[in-house]
Amino acid sequence: MRSIRIALLGLVALVAGLLTATPAAAAPNFKAPFPCGQTWTYSHHSAEVRQALDFVRTDGGATAGTPVLASSGGTAHRYSQPSGAGNYIAIDHGGGWQTYYFHLASYSVADGASVSQGQQIGVTGSTGNSSGAHIHYEQLYNGVGQTIAINGQSLAPYPGSYYSKYLTSDNGCGGGGGGKYWADTFADATGYAAAGTGDAQGVLNAGTNYVYCKVWGAQAGSGSSYNHWWLKTDLDTVYAGKNGRGAYVSAYYLSRWGNDEARDNNGTVIPDC
Repeated sequence: MRSIRIALLGLVALVAGLLTATPAAAAPNFKAPFPCGQTWTYSHHSAEVRQALDFVRTDGGATAGTPVLASSGGTAHRYSQPSGAGNYIAIDHGGGWQTYYFHLASYSVADGASVSQGQQIGVTGSTGNSSGAHIHYEQLYNGVGQTIAINGQSLAPYPGSYYSKYLTSDNGCGGGGGGKYWADTFADATGYAAAGTGDAQGVLNAGTNYVYCKVWGAQAGSGSSYNHWWLKTDLDTVYAGKNGRGAYVSAYYLSRWGNDEARDNNGTVIPDC
């Protein structure tokens, strides 16, 4: 009887422990680490210590120089490991969850900055131990690498090489709704038929304006103030014989952002056209 009593007490203690154990924090709804509408292929190298994936762009745009976006909101920390990860950012999402973004060409946020989902945190590059531009991406829970899930869907089983699996991003697609992104401009801006100054179509008035998307093109501005992004929008004033709908205005005129940045007033990265 004594042995049965001891066994029962042990069982009660075990059940009590299970009931009082701290449950694992639910993962954030992670999104792809690259801009809305872009499609990238991914692969996993067997030599990776954690459950990392490498992404390269496959929709016709260049991998190098593409913005790297926060998969979810949190606190961003900047690091540099020239012999390995290169320039990289780790975002602490709370609840034990982190994401890593390796081999950045440059950082877009300060160390310790609070970032929102879809915010640009860096620029894709090939710093550190890297054979070419790509995004090395990880999701970790309490420091342990996890199988990567995007929008709650696991990307496993991982392919061992590129061009067998693909991912199209919906990160940063929120904008102002209806496919429009609202952004303030500090001066009247000439709009052109393409991402350059070859064919003026009219003028976009200074103030709060909507834009649809962005393309990379000719540099506007110079010195310490410049931008290569051009924003597709509808103009307020149209020149005779020209078309003011779907014209391009330089992101140089955005009030709130710096060189080679193109975001709306909420900080959302404006998607590529």
